[in-house]
Amino acid sequence: QVQLVESGGGSVQAGGSLRLSCAAARATYGTYCLAWFRQAPGDEREGVAAIDNYGRRIYADSVRGRFTISQDNAANTLYLEMNSLKPEDTAMYYCALRGYACSSFSWSARRNYAYWGQGTQVTVSS
Repeated sequence: QVQLVESGGGSVQAGGSLRLSCAAARATYGTYCLAWFRQAPGDEREGVAAIDNYGRRIYADSVRGRFTISQDNAANTLYLEMNSLKPEDTAMYYCALRGYACSSFSWSARRNYAYWGQGTQVTVSS
């Protein structure tokens, strides 16, 4: 069992920035894919970005160029740097983990992740 705890959400104006963190209760060994998802009220949960143990990064088209995913293995922490935020970025953001590498074909499917955090709210006002 891996516990994931997100933090860093908040309320910002459009054009602003936030950095989300996801702390894992223990180190992640071997092959894995860590991802950020988001879900707005009434919408499906969608993949935002992912990174694996090889350091490969994948981004959703809607955030590419504005968001950056990174990880600090020594601190067992995943980050999402969000810049140029838009009102449509408003959602609950979740981090997720699976025990195999990221793939461009499957990284954004919610069903492929075994572990989830409780989420952190991001609200962007116009």
